[in-house]
Amino acid sequence: MPTAGTSRITTEQGKRGGKPCVRGLRITVWDVLGWLGAGMTGEQILDEHPDLEKADFPAVYQFAAEAGRRAHLV
Repeated sequence: MPTAGTSRITTEQGKRGGKPCVRGLRITVWDVLGWLGAGMTGEQILDEHPDLEKADFPAVYQFAAEAGRRAHLV
C-alpha cells in the first residue's frame, strides 16, 4: 500500500521500462537520485526539469528508503 508521499511515484508498463517515475513523468526516482548524487541541488534540478515540483523530492526519498528496506528483507 503506497504512503501519502509515495503516491506521487507511479509505475507504468512501457514507460521507462516500468521503472518508478515521478507523477507519470518520464523522470524516474533513480534519475533524481542520480542527479543529487552527482552534486546537483534540488533547485538546479527544478530549473532543468520544470515539470518536477519541490514536493516530489520527499516522495523520491521515501520511495527509495522503502525500496531499500524491501531489498534488505529479500
